[in-house]
Amino acid sequence: MKLWKPGRLRAALQQWLGVPIGLTDKAFWQEWFGTSSSGKAVSVDSAMRLSTVWACVRLLSESVSTLPLKLYRRLPDGSREPATDHPLYRVLCRSPNIEMTQQRFMLMVVASLCLRGNAFIEKKVIGSRLVALVPLLPQCMTVKRLDSGRLQYLYNEAQGQREIPEKHLVHIRGFGLDGICGMLPITTGRDIFGASMSAEEAAAKVFANGLQASGFLTVEGGAAQGAGTLTKEQRELLRKSLEEFSSSKNAGKTMVLEAGLKYQGITMNPEAAQMLETRAFNVEEICRWFRVPPFMVGHMTKQSSWAASVEAQNLHFLTNCLRPLLVNIEQEINRCLIDENDAEQVFVEFSVEGLLRADSAGRAALYIAGLDHAWFNRNEVRRFENLPPIPGGEIFTVQAAMISLEQLGKQNAA
Repeated sequence: MKLWKPGRLRAALQQWLGVPIGLTDKAFWQEWFGTSSSGKAVSVDSAMRLSTVWACVRLLSESVSTLPLKLYRRLPDGSREPATDHPLYRVLCRSPNIEMTQQRFMLMVVASLCLRGNAFIEKKVIGSRLVALVPLLPQCMTVKRLDSGRLQYLYNEAQGQREIPEKHLVHIRGFGLDGICGMLPITTGRDIFGASMSAEEAAAKVFANGLQASGFLTVEGGAAQGAGTLTKEQRELLRKSLEEFSSSKNAGKTMVLEAGLKYQGITMNPEAAQMLETRAFNVEEICRWFRVPPFMVGHMTKQSSWAASVEAQNLHFLTNCLRPLLVNIEQEINRCLIDENDAEQVFVEFSVEGLLRADSAGRAALYIAGLDHAWFNRNEVRRFENLPPIPGGEIFTVQAAMISLEQLGKQNAA
């Protein structure tokens, strides 16, 4: 038997999987060769074939990537203004690198956090100036704690392994217990995803191999006359005939009865065939794993669709699902990309106002209250509605109550 050398094994696996790997990366072996209790091998690619996993990851990544990431500067009076003149503004808010828009960049970062628990971003610098941000594949990164206490980052590429200095990386960690890396959701929840994969496979086999005819056949006559038993040739002929009525595409066909055959109709229990209850429970289990409300991925039940309005649903999604993710990304960017000289004045923040916007009636009530109590002016309201400012719109006004009609007429004349 010819033994594989480590170098040849690594090259073969890289060619087969299509990604560079490190043979000492335990997370890689657990991900690609971990088996769940249901017997299904669970990896990121196999889990993404589940519709619920696909919907959850896509919902989170697309929702965060469409929120504007803005760079602000604190003013002495406590307010803030967009820091459009800062060197980081172009890289963070417009185009992180030559190949990606800000939306595509953030989509990849959030998808890596959801599926692999970590997101790695390499900083490309010229001198001391940051010129680009390049997202890296988390499955190709190995993180180790050195004796000195610092972290070592080894990145496996097709050309080989290279070490990336810690100061040139932005490492966004998901939920974890060791402070070094976030835990891999797909690996940690292997049994949950494996059970769902087994249920989907079983339901698919019911439709692929199940008998979809509307009844079954029996042979009339007693065993003494030999009429109740078919010969081998007759049984084979009948089996071939029944194949024309198997699978879903032949459902509902009518069989031709002859030679003492008797037809008896049957009713297939759809819940038993499709395991609807089990599959519905698996949807809620996977949503619980990603902290996504089930109604956000189309799983509508009386328990999961409790929100009475779109505004309430958006607020629930933002507060319980997106907020921890947004704060994690914001704080890591502030820590790794903003130097000490600007740390007290410059910061990044996602703009979530778009998720909190109500319908036209709700927005009108908010604007009226703000204008009447002078915490909005006309131009601020017009800016919220993407309208140009008007002369005099910066003046704050309050609603005057209990004024006489005569006085109102005098004011209008004046």
